[in-house]
Amino acid sequence: MFKNEQNGFTLLELTVVIAIIILLSGIVLANYRVGEREYALLRSAHKLAQDLRTAQKMAMASETLPASFVNDVGSFPKGGYGIFFQNNLSSYTLFADCDDDEEYDVSGAASSCAEATAGIPYPEKIKELSFGETGIKISKLQVDSLETSSLNVTFFPPDPVIEIESGGQSYDLAIITLNIDGKIKTVKINTVGLIEID
Repeated sequence: MFKNEQNGFTLLELTVVIAIIILLSGIVLANYRVGEREYALLRSAHKLAQDLRTAQKMAMASETLPASFVNDVGSFPKGGYGIFFQNNLSSYTLFADCDDDEEYDVSGAASSCAEATAGIPYPEKIKELSFGETGIKISKLQVDSLETSSLNVTFFPPDPVIEIESGGQSYDLAIITLNIDGKIKTVKINTVGLIEID
């Protein structure tokens, strides 16, 4: 007798295989999105650390004030260069400490950076820096073990002198916590100049 045997897949087997493929694709895609946010957070933490190093380099090289400080061509700010941080923002400010008060001054009555004093400040903003990633914000600022709403980190040559200031007080350690969708990274800087990313 002649046997007619055909090998193939049943509709049930094909349905199960397709369901497994869809399930695995969903898992991979979900993990891809989570990984993408974690890498965005890591990139932002490294950019912040690099911007701190840029401010330090500007101070150590005794760079003169940029062209935006029209009346101060060729001069160096009395207090060096620094970065100002505020809670719940996705940016931070690079500034020239014109009046040597270790704080970022938004406005002032002095006619130039060179004429600024502690009592008569001058607008010190050089430029606004951002993380370059969507959704990243500063969620917490700490000085030593205290939480604060704003923070200044300034650099002055030649040693370098690094000042961490908040609310008129000097501290030894600053911790800047970045956040995206509940995931966090911290950037720590101390008065010796060590920058760590955790």
